[in-house]
Amino acid sequence: MTADVEAAVSEAFHAEWGRIVATLVRLTGDWDLAEECAQDAFATALERWPRDGIPRRAGAWLTTVARNRAVDRARRERVGESKTREVAVMAAESDESVTAEEEVPDDRLRLMFTCCHPALTFEAQVALTLRTLAGMTTPEIAHAFLVPEATMAQRLVRAKRKIRNACIPFAVPPPHQLVERTAAVVAVIYLLFNEGYSASSGTDLVRRSLTAEAIRLGRVLCTLMPDEPEALGLVALMLFHDARSAARVNDNGDIVVLSEQDRTLWDPSAIEEGHLRLDAATRLGRPGPFQMQAAIAACHVSDGKTTDWVEIANLYDHLFAMTPSAVIALNRAVAVSMSEGPEAGLVLLDRIAPDGELREYHLLPAARADMLRRLGRRSEAAEAYRRAFDLAATDAERRYLERRLLEATA
Repeated sequence: MTADVEAAVSEAFHAEWGRIVATLVRLTGDWDLAEECAQDAFATALERWPRDGIPRRAGAWLTTVARNRAVDRARRERVGESKTREVAVMAAESDESVTAEEEVPDDRLRLMFTCCHPALTFEAQVALTLRTLAGMTTPEIAHAFLVPEATMAQRLVRAKRKIRNACIPFAVPPPHQLVERTAAVVAVIYLLFNEGYSASSGTDLVRRSLTAEAIRLGRVLCTLMPDEPEALGLVALMLFHDARSAARVNDNGDIVVLSEQDRTLWDPSAIEEGHLRLDAATRLGRPGPFQMQAAIAACHVSDGKTTDWVEIANLYDHLFAMTPSAVIALNRAVAVSMSEGPEAGLVLLDRIAPDGELREYHLLPAARADMLRRLGRRSEAAEAYRRAFDLAATDAERRYLERRLLEATA
């Protein structure tokens, strides 16, 4: 198999997985069948594309194969004549209907709201959507939630069973039911963006297909709920981060820290839209965590030559009061270390339990290492960098930490 085919299949997976699964869930109502047929389609691509060539419209090709496989499975397993007929009729439609642009937001948004049904726990809602919409693996989702893989696998199985047994419909709910699902939908989009912005594993730090999909879904959500400030805040947050994507890694794929990034590579249109979205959210007068995070991100993309760490630390104080999580506590400590000095930051880091939810989170020892390095405590910094290196999941992160470790031990 050629490298071109492998790259094409990988790219198609990241770009098309959610669309294909969403289509099959709508047609069959069977979550596991949809995922299995989607997986079969990609396996077929690996088998046929080296021989037949890469299709001009890979998404349409994969969707057609997956739907045909669903028809075959439905017939073999005798899931019901009406369902077989429904899937068969849909599978006979032209490829144009599969990839029509107007279909994409509908199916994926239906899938998201189905996953985020209030009958499921919040954690199950988010996890199931990440699995089916983004194609994230169980280990990747477990990493996002900072829980063991086995725990996450059980949550996913229970969530699918609950949807099937409760006959939860595959649909965007009526307006009066939207609000109760908003928090979960916003959280899903945010975690989807995070996985793309800082991948939990692999060779690449950034997975552009996921960040682009998260931003697109966020915009669709804002259109659906124009007076929801947290949806606006979320889109602003993603745009501020995404605006810096081109400057985050160099030509070798190595991480470039914020203070060393080439600001001419930042996307001014994304920053402008981010400010417009955040201003619109602020005018609604209902502050929330995503708006606060967007305000912090806005400080990082300000026009000034220096970052206002005092303002960022103050914003983290407000954010921590809203959602006192360990991750926010860590970020708050970093901001304080930049505004008041590394000693103050270390005091706050010491309040985060080393055996708590961040025990396997590489950024905790990495932050400690950076503060110790700035204090000149090189041997302690080196030890912390080694710990962070052992926990890091991507090659880019490991290369960055290795460089820092070499600096600390030089």
